[in-house]
Amino acid sequence: MGIRKVLGRNVRNCRKRLGWSQEKLGELAGLHRTYVSGVERGVRNPTVTIINLLAQALKVHPAELLQDNKANDRRPKSG
Repeated sequence: MGIRKVLGRNVRNCRKRLGWSQEKLGELAGLHRTYVSGVERGVRNPTVTIINLLAQALKVHPAELLQDNKANDRRPKSG
């Protein structure tokens, strides 16, 4: 999976975990909701500055947004 798709998936997962809309994330990060949508879909190529703004709004380290944790997503849940 490409890094833009990884970033997008991670931004979306963090945003949904917080129960936020794309509009709310955009407001908190100082970005337009359509830009947030483009990042989540992997069609935008955000700068490190934008990644940092998103990470700060989401209250995570910027590196967390770039980690490909797909292997963890596929693990069956126990219980």
